[in-house]
Amino acid sequence: MRRRSMIQMTGALALLAGMGAPGRARAGDVLKIATLAPKASPWGQVLSVWEKAVKEKSGGRLEIQIFYNGLQGDEAATVAKMKSAQLVGAVVTAVGLSKIYKPILALQSPGLFSSWAKLDRARDAMKAEFEKGISDAGFQIAGWGDVGSVRILSKGVAVRVPDDIKGKKPYLWRDDAIQPVFYQTLGGVTPMPLNVPEVLPQLNIGAINIVLAPSLAAEQLQWASKLDTIQSGVQSYAIGALVFSQKRLDALPADLRQILLDTAKVAANALTKRIRNEDEAAYGRLKGKMTLIDCTADERATWDALFKQVRSKLGQGTFAPELITKLEQLGQ
Repeated sequence: MRRRSMIQMTGALALLAGMGAPGRARAGDVLKIATLAPKASPWGQVLSVWEKAVKEKSGGRLEIQIFYNGLQGDEAATVAKMKSAQLVGAVVTAVGLSKIYKPILALQSPGLFSSWAKLDRARDAMKAEFEKGISDAGFQIAGWGDVGSVRILSKGVAVRVPDDIKGKKPYLWRDDAIQPVFYQTLGGVTPMPLNVPEVLPQLNIGAINIVLAPSLAAEQLQWASKLDTIQSGVQSYAIGALVFSQKRLDALPADLRQILLDTAKVAANALTKRIRNEDEAAYGRLKGKMTLIDCTADERATWDALFKQVRSKLGQGTFAPELITKLEQLGQ
């Protein structure tokens, strides 16, 4: 499945690379794009093919240079660099998108959706509004993508109910506006705020022992190798997008801009189709190596109650209350 999807994606980008004739644009444009993903990860593999497609289709007149592994900083820093014209674009999660248009992050409110299909329905219903918010802020989404199903991974801690986190050492993504509300609502815990590149060193020294992350991300960022327990329940569905600075796009000759957008759309579509399968496969590998916590119905009810409280608090300042209500309705 993985090989076939890569072949299909490569073929689609190769087809784009062969379309169209060279125009009169200037040569030597190199566009800098950032991502937290490692180059060898499934995300990096797709993006590497995209790099080649842009160069080939433009006849070498346009190139993209992708900075992997958070080399340009975490997502808040990446967005800031796009605003200051140091970067043209980025492949970011909803956390990064929220630094441009905050309401998008509401899609990752805990317990909001029980399946990818329900997430898709809500995202499709809100897409026009979200993309307009991004556009009004001076950016353009070239294509949406997925990151994976967020689960609780831990070391030496069996997290069956929310109270099991109390007194432990969870990681809190510093750029995320939802996680602080989650831990404040839970109470009895002081999470460690970190940026993504800082997590592995803290896991290495035992400074944190609980992370909330998709299985694939935890595996590719090497976090999973430092953890020994995973919960089967899904906290939320993490998404993302490929986003560009509109000002930098507008500065490109029309033909090169179209090349960039066409190939970016193909790459984003490939990521959307591939990552869910990759994340599920990663979960299968991790639960085969780790202790699997499969919550009972009563234990799951305690999570549902906590998630409902968290969403209520999120609607009291982080997001508009009507947005949370609408997403809850779409998630039913």
